[in-house]
Amino acid sequence: MTVHWSALIMGSLVSVSISPAFAAATDVVRDLAGRVGPIVGQASACPDIAQGRVQTIVDKFREAIRQSSSNDGERDQLTRTFNGYIAEGRSRTGASQANCAAAERQLTDLERSLGQPAAAANPSSRTEATTGAVTTEPVRGVTDREIRFGMVLPFSGIRKETGRQMRQGIEAAFARANDAGGINGRALRLVAADDGYDPNRTLGAMAHLYDKEQVFGFIGNIGTANSQVAIPYALERRALYFAPNSGAAVVRHDPPDRYVFNYRASYAEETAALVRYLVKMKRISPKQIAVLTQQDAFGDDGFAGVAKAYRQLNIADPVIRINYPRATMDVEEAVNQVKAYKPGFKAIIIVGTDRAAAKFIEKTHDAVPGLIYANVSAVGSTSLATELKLLGPRYTNGVIVTQGVPAVSGYSSLVLDYKNALAKYAPGEEPDYTSLEGYIAATILIQALKQTSPLDTERLVDTLESMRSLDLGLGAQLAFGRAEHQASHKIWGTALDGNGTYQAIELE
Repeated sequence: MTVHWSALIMGSLVSVSISPAFAAATDVVRDLAGRVGPIVGQASACPDIAQGRVQTIVDKFREAIRQSSSNDGERDQLTRTFNGYIAEGRSRTGASQANCAAAERQLTDLERSLGQPAAAANPSSRTEATTGAVTTEPVRGVTDREIRFGMVLPFSGIRKETGRQMRQGIEAAFARANDAGGINGRALRLVAADDGYDPNRTLGAMAHLYDKEQVFGFIGNIGTANSQVAIPYALERRALYFAPNSGAAVVRHDPPDRYVFNYRASYAEETAALVRYLVKMKRISPKQIAVLTQQDAFGDDGFAGVAKAYRQLNIADPVIRINYPRATMDVEEAVNQVKAYKPGFKAIIIVGTDRAAAKFIEKTHDAVPGLIYANVSAVGSTSLATELKLLGPRYTNGVIVTQGVPAVSGYSSLVLDYKNALAKYAPGEEPDYTSLEGYIAATILIQALKQTSPLDTERLVDTLESMRSLDLGLGAQLAFGRAEHQASHKIWGTALDGNGTYQAIELE
């Protein structure tokens, strides 16, 4: 089957009048994935091909996958297959002039079969037929005076403090930029919507921000399960989904979704660092390490990270997993499992939230003396410390939390900028790891916005993907690329002392 005929079949699959026979043709879609995916991958590696054109093909093919799949498992398998072929096309051949010329021709064939002219690929402009001139249309969320970003977070409930801190960090960075003249004279504005950390409410919150508030894009959304709902919504509308407060794989597809960018290291990287620390530095047998996880996609991701670290270290022992229900503090069953385990645990890696983690530590601290508690950053460092300090110094001492940002007590230039901004725009608020993450993420976005003119989503994504060796004063280089939408892979280690204050520790 030639590329031309593949394109024609693909056009049939994604047309408005898609037939039931094609809708059920998963074999056809699977075959097309192997033909269209490499073309898309090669085109995405060519700097002279507008990435909005590539994304149009990707969006339409994913719609074909959705319509031809009979269940979620089948859809996910087809999506992974398609993504794999894109990655293969991107890496198999370089972006030489000859290769890119061939990719341009093949992409044009696909566009013609879909009724999508290459000249109309940029959604932020239109071409006048009579004069050939390009007229810029209004960009959603951008006026002469401001640029509006949306954020979905929990205003209440078990994660409200994490949401509050993330919002505070972003707003401090926005305020600092606005005082310095904004983005080419436009002020940055953050509009938040509440989903209560409930994924069932996330879609409504996203729609409110996008349709009613007319936001340009999204920044700093809270929650892994929530992002599972929010990301498809953002991708369908080609809206930027920047720096969610999640280290999960759902926000880190390979190849990356064009409009999804992360600042922080992944949960897999955090848990791998903890496994190495416990096994290599603390000399703890893997048989005496368990993973306490929230029972949802967040917990699944953390558990998968530990399992991957075991494989990388050639550890044959299975990972021992203990669960507790999502968005609760119901850890009694988990506590009982820890107490009953023989020969006894020496360390628990916790992939959970602050109050649940604190309750678990309280209930197991005396029952299993000397147990090491090692949390990933999503626990919420400040709120965890606050909860434990209420119990007394013996509960805080030695509790480990990995961080995607440097110590808030440090003196790197960006941390000092953050503290100054916090003191000015949120007086009385103490420095916090989550708000520092929000501040860093917003600072990266601000730099990209300043470099993008005229401003629209496609150009902003291109700017982000071109940012290399970005030095914000963190002590670690940050970078994006077409195949890399995660700026940082650095993990910092911290541990609470008897006063409930975090001290830096070496994890390697």
